[in-house]
Amino acid sequence: MSIRLVEDRSDDTYILHSLTLTLTPALPWLGHQARWQMHGHLKEPVDLTRVTCNVITKYGPVKLLEQNYTLPDLLKTLGATLSGNPTPPAGPWQQTWHLTLPEAIPLAELRILLRARTHTGHNFLALDIALNFSHKYRPTTTSTARSHLLQASHQR
Repeated sequence: MSIRLVEDRSDDTYILHSLTLTLTPALPWLGHQARWQMHGHLKEPVDLTRVTCNVITKYGPVKLLEQNYTLPDLLKTLGATLSGNPTPPAGPWQQTWHLTLPEAIPLAELRILLRARTHTGHNFLALDIALNFSHKYRPTTTSTARSHLLQASHQR
């Protein structure tokens, strides 16, 4: 069974296109680090320090939280920082972030809608992220982490 955790909702109006994402591990756990790799193509130069991100967290149809961040501030809340050139030129672009998912995230199936814009008001990227943080995906100890993941995959 294939699980699509992150969907690129960008269209031709977005500066970042041809986006590919890799999340490791594929099913991240709260309080643990996950590696987020992005590869894409920028249509024009971007000042990443001034990109604003609108983050909406939903549980089913209910909006739990909506918050705006600059990209550096959003990364900081997840224990990461911008790396490389903060003002990349048009052309191929990649970033790798090591994010730590907060323990305070509700234990539920959540959808996170991330919409980012440049400081000039242009669409930068649009992502829909589906995360299942129900108890069956949250290991109690490091030694049992693998067995919980195997149990969860067999229950589908």
